[in-house]
Amino acid sequence: MEFDQIMSVVFLIAVLALILPGFLSTNNKLKQFMKNLSIWAIIVLIIIVIIYIIK
Repeated sequence: MEFDQIMSVVFLIAVLALILPGFLSTNNKLKQFMKNLSIWAIIVLIIIVIIYIIK
């Protein structure tokens, strides 16, 4: 892995560590949690597709 890729992974893990507790505490109901998780999954997939198309 290149240094840039390693730094990106470290940055994403740090952001996840900061956001995850708040995300879990606000989504205490399973239905709401699954809805929000699916929205985030769609957003991530769109970003991945856009990055793939650009490259």
